[in-house]
Parts: sequence; C-alpha cells; structure tokens
Amino acid sequence: MVKGANVGLAALSEDVGSVMVSLGWSSATGEGDADVSVLLLDGDGKVRSDVDFCFYNNPVAGNGSVQLLGKTPTADGSEDRISFDLDAVPEEIDKVVVAASRYGGSRFGELDDLRLTLADSAGDGLVRFAVEEADEVSAVIFGELYRRSGEWKFRAVGQGYASGLAGLATDYGVDIDDDAAEEDAREQGEQEQEPEREQGQGYAEEAPLPEPAGQPAAPARVPAQATGARADDASAAPAQDGPAAAPKPARRPRTAKKKVTLPRTARKSLADNESWRSARLFPVSALKSDRERETRATSVVLSVMAQVPEFGRRLTAGFGAPAGRMETFTEVTLPHGESPRRPDGVVRVERAGKLWTALVETKTNGNALKPDQVQAYMDIAARRGYEAVITLSNDVALDGSPLVDVRIDGRRKHKVALWHLSWAEVVHQAQMLIRHEGVGNAAHAWLLQELLHYLQHENSGCHGFQNMGAAWVPVRRGIDDETLCQGDARALEVIENWERLVRQVCLRLGGELGQKVLPVQRARRGSDPGVRRAELADHLCEQGRLNAEIRIEGTPGVLAITADLRTGKLRTSIEVPSAEPGYPLSRVKRLIRRLAEAPADLHIETLVDGPGAGPRGTLERLRPEPADIVPKDGAQITGFRLSLFKGMGSGRGSAETGFIRSVDEAVDRFHAQVVAQVEAPAPRRSRSEEPTG
Repeated sequence: MVKGANVGLAALSEDVGSVMVSLGWSSATGEGDADVSVLLLDGDGKVRSDVDFCFYNNPVAGNGSVQLLGKTPTADGSEDRISFDLDAVPEEIDKVVVAASRYGGSRFGELDDLRLTLADSAGDGLVRFAVEEADEVSAVIFGELYRRSGEWKFRAVGQGYASGLAGLATDYGVDIDDDAAEEDAREQGEQEQEPEREQGQGYAEEAPLPEPAGQPAAPARVPAQATGARADDASAAPAQDGPAAAPKPARRPRTAKKKVTLPRTARKSLADNESWRSARLFPVSALKSDRERETRATSVVLSVMAQVPEFGRRLTAGFGAPAGRMETFTEVTLPHGESPRRPDGVVRVERAGKLWTALVETKTNGNALKPDQVQAYMDIAARRGYEAVITLSNDVALDGSPLVDVRIDGRRKHKVALWHLSWAEVVHQAQMLIRHEGVGNAAHAWLLQELLHYLQHENSGCHGFQNMGAAWVPVRRGIDDETLCQGDARALEVIENWERLVRQVCLRLGGELGQKVLPVQRARRGSDPGVRRAELADHLCEQGRLNAEIRIEGTPGVLAITADLRTGKLRTSIEVPSAEPGYPLSRVKRLIRRLAEAPADLHIETLVDGPGAGPRGTLERLRPEPADIVPKDGAQITGFRLSLFKGMGSGRGSAETGFIRSVDEAVDRFHAQVVAQVEAPAPRRSRSEEPTG
C-alpha cells in the first residue's frame, strides 16, 4: 500500500474477525528500537479514558480486544506484534490508531525499512505498508483500523510527530499527570542549562503514583519521549523574546494501575526442618513414563490457561484467537476414517456467539513431533471448520525452518493455521506475568506460581530445548581433525540448533529480568533465513566457531557469545562505549571502580579510534595498575571490551557436562557479575550542583 490508501479487510480474506499487525524496522548495528502504542478512539476522534491508551505499561485494552504481544526477531531486525480481535472491539470505538515512538532523543531516521504488515487469523499476510520520510520525528502513526458501514477497513497513514509520544497522545485526548509536570520541567531545564549532560537510558524517572488500597506501591515507567518535547526539538520549544522565556512544562500520560505480582522474597517457612515438602497443586513425584508426562503437562497448562484469562490470552492471541470465554479440554476423541484420533487437547474461545477452536498436540522430554500425527490433526481441523492446530514441545521454531512439514489442500475453502509453542515460551510468559507485569488477583498469581514450579521441575520433561542433535558430536570431531567441509548438512543442523538455543537463552533471561531480551541477527535486508544459516554453516566449517549476539533492554551494548569448538572455550563479552569526558587514565579508573565486584579473571581491552588493537589485561592485574590499558601512542579511547572465558561442555545435551548448560551458566555469570555493574552509570552532576566549601 501507499501512504493515504485504504482497503476493506473483508475484501482481502474471510478470516478477519481477528488480525495481527506487525510493526518492523532494522538498523545497520542491530541496536535500533522503538515502543509500540495503540489508541482506541470514539466517534469524536478521542480516547474515552486513559485505559484506551495501550502501551507496554498497559498492554491490553478494549476489554481484551487489543493486546501488545511484544517483539519477535526477524532475519533483518525485529517486529512488534499487536493482536486485534475486531469482533470484540467495543461498539463505542470507531477507530484504532497504531503508532510507535523512540526514546532518548532518537529519531526514526536512524532506522531502516520501517514497515507495517497485517495478517489474518490464519497467519496469511494481507497488507504491507512501508513508511517513508520519517527522518526527524520521534513518533510515527503507521496506520489505523476504522469502521465504515459495519465493515473494518485499514488506512496507511505514515504521519510523524516531532513532539514525540506525548504530542501524539495529547492530540487524541489522553489525560496527563499533573503531579509530574513540575518535575519534568525541572529535568528539562537542567538539560537546557547543561546540553553536554549525558542523556538517560531510554526511560525518565517518575514521581511515585498513588496505588490502589491493598496493593503494593511500585514506581511505574513511561517512555522518555512521553514526557513531551526535549530540549533539542525546535518545533516543540519555540523561541521567545526577552528574559522571561522559559521551557514549556513537559507532561506525561498516566500509566496503568499496578496488578498483583508475587513478592520478591519468599516468606519464612513454618516447617520444622528443611526436609518437609510443601503441598503442590500439580505434583510431579508420580510421573514415570513419557505418556504420563505429556498427559499431565497438557492438562496442567490448559487448565491454567482457562482459569487465568491473562495467561490464556497471552498464549493464544498470537495465533488469531479472539478475546472471550475460554474453555480447554484433554483427551478428546475425534473421528478420522476407520481409526479415531485423540489430540492431546482442545482450546475453544467463544466471543459474540462465535467459536474459535484449536487442536493441541503435546510432546515432552525432548520427544519430536510426528508429522503423520500433525497432518491428521490438520485434516480433521479443516473438515470440522476449526481454525488452528497448536504444537507444544521442547523444540523452538525458527523462521523459514518448520518443525513439521504438512500438506495444505488448496482446494479447501477453509484454511487451518499451524502454530508452534515451546515450553520455554510458556515458562517465559508465566514469569513475565507473576513477577513483573501482574495478573488480576492473588489466586491467579498463585496458580501461575504452581504452574511454574511444575514446568521447571526435573521430572516434568518441560525444560525447553535441551539437545543439540545427532550432528553435534560428528561436527565437533570434524572440526578437530579438519575434515568438516563446506556444504555439509550436519553443519547446517548445528547452526539451526545453535539459533534455537540462543532464542531460548533470551526467553529465560528476559523472564528472569522482566526486560526485553532479543537475539541480534545481522543480515542484509530482505535476505532469506535459509541463506543466512547456510552462510553461518560455512563460517563454522572454516573457523570452528559459533557466534551469537543478544540485546538486553537497558544495557549499554550487545552481549556477544562465542563458542570456539577448536579450543573448547566459551567467550561472553560486551563493548562498553566511553563517551565520558576526562583524561584517558581518569576514564579507565572510573571503569575499574564500576567493576569493583566483577571477577578477577575479567579481560578488559581498550578500543581505540582507527586501525589496530588497544592494550588489554585482566581485572586482577589492572586494579593496582589501571594505566596499563591506556594507549601509549595517544590514540583516542572509544570504549572497552569486557570478556569472560569458561570451559565449554562437550555433551550435546543439558546435563552437568552438556554444552547447553555451559552456555546458560556462562551467560548468567557474565550478566550478573559484569553487565549488571555497567548497565546504568550514575548521572553526572552539573557544575551548579557541585557542593561548595
């Protein structure tokens, strides 16, 4: 589509009761990011109240008809997905605006390939719109869904806002916090008085908001651009004559109410001794066979999905399910020729008298999905008019590399979508809800905690991806004796499993931190995922190394992971920019002080402007002699590379000596002992704030 064009959704597909909108972008460094927001507007073109402003602190709006599903990696960047249940959008809503905004003074001109795609409930793409001419703006309206004569239509907008998210939200009637205005004006005034002061890390500090009775107080976060115009936005701060000119007080939208989350620290146990075990809702001690594990795991997950609406909606919205009353079933018998089939489960969602149905096929303990089983369920779903088949296993799906190949009969009018969930994704969503985002009440939080305890127990068989595959040992041997040749299919299998492992590391770390953690995939725009993986497989054959990068929200750089199969070493590293003023030795000393709790074997390398490498050394040696990593030739310091090394597990599984466990431990250690210490340096005070004698 081109800017300004519109189209009726019913003319594009029959499955538009619910649609998926994805906003995407890419950058040369893989570091660009933006926040997605949605505004639900009435007939007057305004929100009815603050709850119609949907952003990451309020990810669900319109009685559940709109839900932000978060980011998913693509071959050349990432996409933010938004689920719309159009049949459930309140009747008072005439238009839904889809926008995105950047923070920390960033502009959309720093990103490439700004795009919006819209898909129907079966996952088929219907609309693609490329946004252009957004160079100097920090907020963009990508498009809007609107009603016309009882039909939903889409319009490609592409309108930019130099005043950021605050200007956009204010135009559509979002209420603004008055209690934060004075603080914002004070912050903005300080920035104008001291233009060289270091900018924030993407979020502005906020005055505490009053919490509802009976709920714990917690500071909310809003995007930094939501505080209004920044000092460098000329369009938002017009010049005034005379000494009375003053910055316009910045304002910010209200944030959502705090929901119930589990306490950070557990209560003291009333047990007489540590050998007593707490009673569990979902016991795991009696599980003995794979069949018992599959049956129990399916029943546990589906029952919690039905009882905790936030959790059930979170897992099914991405598959085109509407927001409605959910019921789940297990061991359902369905006719299929002479031998009836029994899918592991069925999910049904009712909304406005319509049913959305998905068959569920579950595998645990690393067992692979069976293509004939999945094919049979796809055929049954098509005949009975069901919408989807969902597979749930330890494996992680990759773009362009389906776990199960199924045949689609193009002669059938009814389309069935095939979706996959990893147990790691289920655990991630449960962690995000009960530890960071919150659910409706304490009972729901307790149910999710019991679910987590079950899924993470060693007997459940639901531990996510845990096997590097049959090609792992032959590839390692081929690298050792230099007999692995380019084009070997086994190298490609290792690359695919390495990508699965990295994605699982991101899910696990993101669930623990409550932050966005995504793999960075540096590839040419528009390149095919299969081609990219083939190139990485050739690189593995040549150099014997597996490389990956992950971006953790709020960190100053990209966390790099390198597995050197020749030496058996794992390297985790991060490049920390050094934009602080001062003499080179002073900058080195500041870094050493920030790493006071880091391990002594941490390697520090100075990055310099121009060709050549800078000096390096271990933290143990540099603590008494920090001048050892100051360039002797006077080269300008641009940053520092911090690295930790550890031995790599040799086994293909996740046992004590397994490769997968060694990667998990390396990433956890590096983040806790290194990255966490350099994430957010203390803001520098202006000269007017220095204490006087």
